[in-house]
Amino acid sequence: MDLNAVAHNVRTLAGLVAPAGVMAVVKADAYNHGMADVARTAVDAGAAELGVATLGEALALRDAGVSAPVTAWIWIVGEDLRGAAEQDITLGIPSLAHLEAAVTTAAGSAEAGRPLKVGLMVDTGLSRSGISPTEWPAALDAAEAAVDAGLIDVTGLFSHFASADDPMSPTTDLQEKRFSARIGECRARGIDVPVNHIANTPAALSRVDLRHEMVRPGVGIYGVDPCAIPSGVELRPAMTLRAKVVTTRIVEKGEGVSYGHHWIAPEDHRTAVVAMGYADGLPRAMSGNFGVAIDGTWYPQIGRVCMDQIVIDLGPVADEGPGAAVRPGDWAVIFGEGGRSVREIADAAGTIDYEILTMPRGGRVARRTIPVAE
Repeated sequence: MDLNAVAHNVRTLAGLVAPAGVMAVVKADAYNHGMADVARTAVDAGAAELGVATLGEALALRDAGVSAPVTAWIWIVGEDLRGAAEQDITLGIPSLAHLEAAVTTAAGSAEAGRPLKVGLMVDTGLSRSGISPTEWPAALDAAEAAVDAGLIDVTGLFSHFASADDPMSPTTDLQEKRFSARIGECRARGIDVPVNHIANTPAALSRVDLRHEMVRPGVGIYGVDPCAIPSGVELRPAMTLRAKVVTTRIVEKGEGVSYGHHWIAPEDHRTAVVAMGYADGLPRAMSGNFGVAIDGTWYPQIGRVCMDQIVIDLGPVADEGPGAAVRPGDWAVIFGEGGRSVREIADAAGTIDYEILTMPRGGRVARRTIPVAE
């Protein structure tokens, strides 16, 4: 995990969207990059706020000494919210029931002398989480009453695009229209909503008109441009996934490799076994559709991805190419520096970049973090 890349990406995004601020999304252990380290790096590089999914993640940031503003948007009605009030965490409000629970907590801790910070989540068309159109009038009434009573501080509204990566989708403009209308309705009722955000990474990269007071990039922080038409913004991948060669051998012509013998040697071939498998996060579904780079040369993976290992084709024995020099202990790069991109691996697996970044897992996958250069 290269924190220099994270810092570069945050600085790049902050410069691109200014005067809007950047909320760096560090949920899911910062997309598997290490939440506390990424959070500190992002703030130092210019992120104004941090975003996480769960209240537990927000509290973990506080425990790690991160004092920057943080918003958490997934929590259960009935969950103990006192930690949010005590640790100055902004709670995302995805429904009327959540708003009522937050107001109840705020009323019970009113003696603290400060309102509970909340961000009203608006369902503008993703139909996943956010105050629905049918609940909005009652939620607006309740929010206005709680603001007037000094119980809550509505820091702003936020929502999430369904198709911002697709420049041809009409949904993005429709969602923006609905979002802006909700902001106007709040302000007409005396709820200031000073900082509003709907733009994720693709929207922040491609649409100036969607940035409002803040943008909320996630995968862009980690160096991925998810736009269907690349934005051209220079982002640096922060994660490199690699594993060591365990052994090499010659597979004779006609012999099969790995379970099911889905690859048969057309002639004598050199192969290498690399110590990573589906238990470590390599999707079995991409068997035979990807490869690794060793010392700058790309080699295809052959046969089935196994639980603990994969087999790499180093080329025919008759061909004295670079594969003949591969030895046990060499690094095989699956994606990242010196290898293919996350997007290429995602395409091989039939999935998206986001999922690939979060796949490496388990005690056998060691994370090495490169600190920001002084």
